[in-house]
Amino acid sequence: MAQREEPEASDRILTVPNILSFLRLALVPVFLILLVEGEDLIALAVLALSGFTDFLDGYLARRLNQVSKLGQLLDPAADRLYILAALLGLGWRDLIPLWVVIVILARDIMLIILAAWLAKIGHGAFPVNWVGKWATAFLFVGLPLLMLAAAFPATAAFTQPVGLVITIVGAALYWWAGGLYLLQTVRATRKRKGQTDPQSDTLEP
Repeated sequence: MAQREEPEASDRILTVPNILSFLRLALVPVFLILLVEGEDLIALAVLALSGFTDFLDGYLARRLNQVSKLGQLLDPAADRLYILAALLGLGWRDLIPLWVVIVILARDIMLIILAAWLAKIGHGAFPVNWVGKWATAFLFVGLPLLMLAAAFPATAAFTQPVGLVITIVGAALYWWAGGLYLLQTVRATRKRKGQTDPQSDTLEP
């Protein structure tokens, strides 16, 4: 049986999935404000809505054959922005240790630097690897559990430590994925240097 081919990403911008992704991005500051103000239940509802639109835009992109290059950039960007907003909001209220916030933010700063370097050498961004997907999944479980602990103090004895452990595991996976991205960047740089160096094909005896 022939394998089903993935639809080729187009250059279209105004697609139904992309509109949903823009809506998801627009809700990020709303989510952050609600979290900082202590409106944890409403913030959780916004996060749940974001998760649903994330699933829906992916489904519609495949169903309607509207997979786009922009959409492939918007989805991971939205994930990272929600994680950033959750970290800032929880950190502002001292609901998460500062070192956890710093560790996760430092990884994102590293990725921004690597992405800028890849753009400088004319190399596109690498696709998200499975470690990065698992890291994001852990953070999207751990951080909401910490929010749940704040919303329902009676559950905090369970949800707070469990949420913190899951978040720390997610942070560790986050750095693992970042390390893999760093290795890919080093390899791409060496390969690009080998292609552009006029003496590269005369080095061998």
